[in-house]
Amino acid sequence: MKNSNRKTFFMFLMAFLIAFFIVSFVGVLRSSFTKSGAPEIPAAQAVPAPSDIAIKTPVSFSELAERIKPAVVNISTSKTYKGRGGFGSPFGDDFFDRFFGDMPRREFKQRSLGSGFIISNDGYIFTNNHVVEQADKILVKISDGKEYEAKVIGTDVNTDIALIKIKPDNSLPVAEIGDSEKVRVGEWVIAIGNPFGLEATVTAGIVSAKGRVIGAGPYDNFIQTDASINPGNSGGPLFNMEGKVIGINTAIVAQGQGIGFAIPIDMAKSILADLKTKGKVTRGWLGISVQDISDNIAKNLNHKNKSGALVSDVFKGDPADKAGIRVGDIITEINGKPVKNTHELLLTIASLHVGQKMNIKAIRDGREMTFQVIVAERIDNVAAAAERSEKGHFGIAAQGISQEMARQLGISREGVIITEVQAGSPADEVGLQPQDIIVQVNRVKISSMKDFNREITKAAAKKSVTLLIKRGRSSFFVALQTE
Repeated sequence: MKNSNRKTFFMFLMAFLIAFFIVSFVGVLRSSFTKSGAPEIPAAQAVPAPSDIAIKTPVSFSELAERIKPAVVNISTSKTYKGRGGFGSPFGDDFFDRFFGDMPRREFKQRSLGSGFIISNDGYIFTNNHVVEQADKILVKISDGKEYEAKVIGTDVNTDIALIKIKPDNSLPVAEIGDSEKVRVGEWVIAIGNPFGLEATVTAGIVSAKGRVIGAGPYDNFIQTDASINPGNSGGPLFNMEGKVIGINTAIVAQGQGIGFAIPIDMAKSILADLKTKGKVTRGWLGISVQDISDNIAKNLNHKNKSGALVSDVFKGDPADKAGIRVGDIITEINGKPVKNTHELLLTIASLHVGQKMNIKAIRDGREMTFQVIVAERIDNVAAAAERSEKGHFGIAAQGISQEMARQLGISREGVIITEVQAGSPADEVGLQPQDIIVQVNRVKISSMKDFNREITKAAAKKSVTLLIKRGRSSFFVALQTE
């Protein structure tokens, strides 16, 4: 009996020890997985978004696309060019006459496609200026397949925006205009257009960046997106997830993928009234040249940072000169709004109305000064100034080159600039174009309109003239004759 009790005791003890060993071993394993020298981290809790930020993660773009597509239109244009054989030679058509005889001038038609969107039910449409520029005929196809001939109401080369109009049979669906200032980097967007002529193509992506400057014009302020944009998308809308237009698709990077640029819709809204009533945009002008402030310039001028715009030139008699602004002043504020750099200064001035009084704060020799300036009208290009140019002979209208014109076009002030070429004239026959520079007339150097008028009048009496023309970086002679 004693042996039996002893055996039972040892069996019970052995079972206890085995159980204890197993429990201890499991505890060690659990400890090694959950406590590696750091406190155990509780499961993360979802943090609700602030009430003023609506985060939209689309499950499907289908319903949104169906709702907004009817307001997007297809735009096709045709342009007519005249030439001999279509060679496009820089020597002009008279070069071919010498070697191939008097070849007849032929007409060549260039056709192109773009996009646009309806902003009023009576037929006003936003698109890009480069889509309709110099077009002989503009056709707009709306979502139901109907086509209408469109008329250009107004254009703005500097922002590449155009307003056109059709006369529809019925009331049209309209794109709702949004607020591009509220657009946030990273939010979803949809682009709709006609890439490569493929109508009503929908692509989606996000806003990659804002305020991009890509060298397209003086008022660059693009929204960058990775929503696919291709040739034919130009002028089409960029929508946010509320179905509101926040941009006009305009540019792409040819060598890149997933990089497109749209004009902020706020910029289009700001010039809509001018485009409707005047056909062009009237912008403010101070009469100064400015540059950004580098580290070295800031140090030499004892300027505490690089913010502001440094005045590098003041045009005599213009608003800034009359107000007392001088070369070397650093403009830091306009009407209470801080100025970060020259680009921001240019955008601010352009948004002001002609005749408006504004207060400019500037730093001169370390002292802050305030100037009151009355905004003048900016002359954006030579075409706008053509009314003031003197009419010449041989179908040429030309004018002298002002400081501002030279700065904007990146040219010297040598010679006179052609502002208009009369269709069918001797100048048109040899291929002269607006913005060509006349450097010489019959080997006489031209420095002013007085020189040009004197020499061109002499040449007109002889019914022939030889001009030295500068176009871009190249120069060439042309010979003109009258009957």
